[in-house]
Amino acid sequence: MGREDQTWMSEFILLGLSSCWETQVSLFVLFLAMYLMTVLGNFLIILLIRLDSRLNTPMYVFLSILSFVDICYINITVPQTLIHFLLVAQESIPFYSCVLQLFISLAMSSTEFFLLEAMAYDRCVAVCRPLHCAVTMHGGLCLGLAAGCLLAGFMNSLMQTVIFQLPLCHKVVHHFACEMLAVLRLTCVDISFNKVMVAISGFLVIMLPCFLVLFSYGRIVAAILCLHSAQGRHKAFGTCASHLIVVSMCFGTAIFTYLRPMAGSSAEQEKMVTLFFAVVTPMLNPLIYSLNKEVMSTSRRVLGKLSDKG
Repeated sequence: MGREDQTWMSEFILLGLSSCWETQVSLFVLFLAMYLMTVLGNFLIILLIRLDSRLNTPMYVFLSILSFVDICYINITVPQTLIHFLLVAQESIPFYSCVLQLFISLAMSSTEFFLLEAMAYDRCVAVCRPLHCAVTMHGGLCLGLAAGCLLAGFMNSLMQTVIFQLPLCHKVVHHFACEMLAVLRLTCVDISFNKVMVAISGFLVIMLPCFLVLFSYGRIVAAILCLHSAQGRHKAFGTCASHLIVVSMCFGTAIFTYLRPMAGSSAEQEKMVTLFFAVVTPMLNPLIYSLNKEVMSTSRRVLGKLSDKG
C-alpha cells in the first residue's frame, strides 16, 4: 500500500445500528444500562470470590478471570459505541484505534473460549475424580492453564489482525465496532487465503475447545449416571449447570458468526450476533453464575456482615 493510501485510510466510518436520532437515543440508554450491569455484575463476582476463602477453588479462580476478561471485552467496544450514539454526527474511529479495538476484542473472546474449556476440565475432575481433585487441580496447574489461555488468546489475535496489512479500498465499516469479518470486507484484493485463516482459527479457537468441552461433559454425565444417590446426582449436576449454560451461549453465537461462509451472512445478522456475544453474554454471565448455590450463600453472608456493621 502506498503512503498516500495510508494517509487516506487514517480513519474508518462505522455505520452503527441506526441513523435515526430518536432510535440512537433509545439505543444509548439501553447500551448504557447493559454496560453498567455488565461491569457491576462481573466486578461483584470478582469481589465475592476475593472476600470468601471458601470460594478459593479452581472453579471460582477461573470464574474470576472470566469476569475480568468480560470487563475488558465490553470496555473495548461499548464506550466507543456510546460516544457515537450521542456525541458524533459521523461515527468515525481512527485507524489505530480500530486496530487496537479489533486486537483486544479478539484476544479477550479467544481467551474466553479457552477459559471455558479449562473450567470444563476442572468440573470433569471434580465430578469424576473428587478424591483427587485437590491434588490434580493444584495451584501451579491452575495458574499455568490461566496463563496459557491468555497467551493463546493474544497469539490468535495477533495472527488475525494482520488483515490491516492488506490494501484497503473502502473506509466504511458496516458494523458498530471494528469486527474482523466487517474489516475483511474492506480489502480490495483476493482474500481467499484470509478466509482459510479464519476457518483454521475458528477450528482451533472455537471448535477444538468446544469438542473438548463436550468430551468433558460426556464424562461428567457418565459419572453422574453412575451415582446411586439422587441427591448426589442433583448436587453434581448443580455444580455444572451454570457453566453449561454459559458454554452454550458463547460457543453457539461464535459458531454461528465465524464458521459460516461469508457469502451466506449479512451485515445485519453479524451485527445482531456480535451484539449478543459482545454485550448480552458478558451481562448474563454473572447473573447465571450467581444462581450457583455457593455464590448465593456467599452473597447472603457478605450482605449479612454489611447489615450487621450498618
